Amino acid sequence: LLGRLGGLGARPERIGFVSDGDGALVALSCAAKLIDMRRKGDVLAGDVFVSTHVCPHAPTMPHKPVPFMGSPVATAAVNKEEVTDELDAILVVDTTKGNRIANYRGFAISPTVKQGVILRVSEDLLDLVEIATGRRPNVFALSMADITPYGNGLYHLNSILQPCTATDAPVVGVAITTETAVPGCATGATHLTDLDEAGTFMLETAKAFGEGSCSFFDEAEFELFGKRYGSMAALQTMGALPAENEMA
Repeated sequence: LLGRLGGLGARPERIGFVSDGDGALVALSCAAKLIDMRRKGDVLAGDVFVSTHVCPHAPTMPHKPVPFMGSPVATAAVNKEEVTDELDAILVVDTTKGNRIANYRGFAISPTVKQGVILRVSEDLLDLVEIATGRRPNVFALSMADITPYGNGLYHLNSILQPCTATDAPVVGVAITTETAVPGCATGATHLTDLDEAGTFMLETAKAFGEGSCSFFDEAEFELFGKRYGSMAALQTMGALPAENEMA
């Protein structure tokens, strides 16, 4: 369970907890809940890794339609610390409010991404979203550029799928969303009920995955995709620019 963000605060430009800190807050809340559960004797069948970073003085940067929160830590460095070979599946929670495509209040999940392939949305995860929220699940759209590494000059929705560039494990984004475009550096924009539902979904997924009753993707379908179309792992890299005489 990974919490992604630029930072918890944008001091001295902004005073207070910023919208972009929601991912860290959910991840740390999940960790606290797991600790409390274990103390009371509720031990999960599988191991759960929870990771995020905390920074109250993160920079901001221009971005449309609203400003982005920057980060004092490079995405590649965060991946190196958080995304390890031990992880069999990854949920990434991140504020995803500064856009015009995920325009509903609450949280949404992404299609499963594995080794550069955007797979169909997991039916098991959709079931768990419905249980955690009591509502129909929301799924947010991805472009191919969204699953490529930061720094390649392409537009990214945000950093939510960056862990997929550093692992062969299946990755699913858990996006905290709003009906309007809210800047990541805005204060007073944290809605605890939305975060509670997202955290509940993530913990229920961790329980079900450890028990073997939740799959992030269909292995046979993934293998068939590879046989028909080859590897998409190049999308996990910075790629290569064409020679000057080949550029339009």
